[in-house]
Amino acid sequence: MTFTPLPTRLVTDRFELTPEEPADAGWLAVLFTTRGRGEVSEAEARERIARMHALTAEHGIGALVLRPRDGGPPVGYAAVVLGRATVEEPELAYELLPEAHGRGYATEAARAVLDAAHATGRPRIWATIRPWNAASLRVAEKLGFRRDRVTADDDGDMIWFLHEAPAVPGHGGGPAAAGG
Repeated sequence: MTFTPLPTRLVTDRFELTPEEPADAGWLAVLFTTRGRGEVSEAEARERIARMHALTAEHGIGALVLRPRDGGPPVGYAAVVLGRATVEEPELAYELLPEAHGRGYATEAARAVLDAAHATGRPRIWATIRPWNAASLRVAEKLGFRRDRVTADDDGDMIWFLHEAPAVPGHGGGPAAAGG
């Protein structure tokens, strides 16, 4: 099946979401380091940006940086990626710098990216969240994801959530074309 590419620019009330750029490597290294799996260098962040650009070129999905419309520095990203899923049914991911938590930014940006992902023709989008990640669990709930199953890996349990595109009235329940 062929899908249209995810837009390279989405606008929300507070953000312009655009692809990662090499200049983002500094703050992305800080963000990736906050995951608690060791120090991430700017060079490693640049490599991750290059891999994301390759994913976007190959599959039409990828990460978009949350760039505040007021001109402030980036605060995180929202993405549609292969992750633990597939190109036909990819995974929604979002991550913010710690100082940006608790302001609704993840919900706002993830909503825009989720709607855009459905608009590419993908009727099903997944999210995988660890049970301890209460903030991400709240975001998934606000976005209308439903719990599907629980799996486990070396890091513990992983809850799988599914979001299906809303039906278009009068079109037999197919996916709606959502805007971003």
